[in-house]
Amino acid sequence: MLKAAICGLGRWGQRLVDSVHGKSDRIRFVRGLSRDPGARQEFSDKTGIPLTASYAELLRDPEVDAVVLATPHSQHHREIAEAAASGKHVFVEKPFALTRETAESAIAACRKAGITLALGFNRRYAPSFIDMMRRLRAGEIGDVLHIEGHFSGGSGYQLKPGAWRADRTESPAGAMTARGVHALDAMIQIAGPVGTVAAFSDRRKLTVDIDDTTSVLVRFARGATGYLGCLHATAEYWRLHIFGSQGWLEMRGDTELVVRQLDGPAIALTFPAVDKERAELEAFADAAKAKQAFLVPPEEAINGVATLQAIVASAPAGNLVRIG
Repeated sequence: MLKAAICGLGRWGQRLVDSVHGKSDRIRFVRGLSRDPGARQEFSDKTGIPLTASYAELLRDPEVDAVVLATPHSQHHREIAEAAASGKHVFVEKPFALTRETAESAIAACRKAGITLALGFNRRYAPSFIDMMRRLRAGEIGDVLHIEGHFSGGSGYQLKPGAWRADRTESPAGAMTARGVHALDAMIQIAGPVGTVAAFSDRRKLTVDIDDTTSVLVRFARGATGYLGCLHATAEYWRLHIFGSQGWLEMRGDTELVVRQLDGPAIALTFPAVDKERAELEAFADAAKAKQAFLVPPEEAINGVATLQAIVASAPAGNLVRIG
């Protein structure tokens, strides 16, 4: 049983706790971190999880094996390095860093400490994605030529002035940090590292000062092309579409997959739903027990952050940005 501390008790931090609390025999939350523990007393009373406002105190606790970071994005690289130096395994929500330099330093700290680092890309655990990857690796659609990714919704309308997610520093390119990075992670996993991007990103509807509409063209280093869209001001929508030389695969949400090869009709498949957050946290616990260093390959993690950084650099004028 991996004993973890939840750091950051906003909506998503509480969702992570709820996914395994009293349900898992592989991971259990034993401590919590909040800037204002008094404001989260109801959560503490309900779960029995004691709270602190001190990250240093939490890292000194011998009962804590790992930290789960649902904190502002700009803090992640420092919190990862401090946890690694304390010998704690780390699960961190996406994006795990906002610049390539800080991503590389965080990974180096984990590698030096010999701890497990996991990134919160929960859609890697969606049933339709798992089957999509199985079919792709089996060669069902031939060579990957092009990928389209889209992840959008209306959560930008819920952001309030003063909230950290409503800060351009924490949410560059708007929905990219909350949503688009999930599709980007999948695209990198499928087609390899991104080599070049061109992007546009604007605020057209939100009242808080972050972008709500972002569009990205990409060329992968291995030759495939793709595009990615993410909006913070529309109805919920997820799609990942892989076009290959012998057919295509389209993931429509967590439980729907459409398969079409060169000959024959499109076949729609439906899978039973799973708790993705429980799945990713239990995978993290298993990896820590097995002393597995990284659940997401470091080169994919770094390229994802470097691509996000390139999108932000490209967006003001739509310039082509190459990723070294």
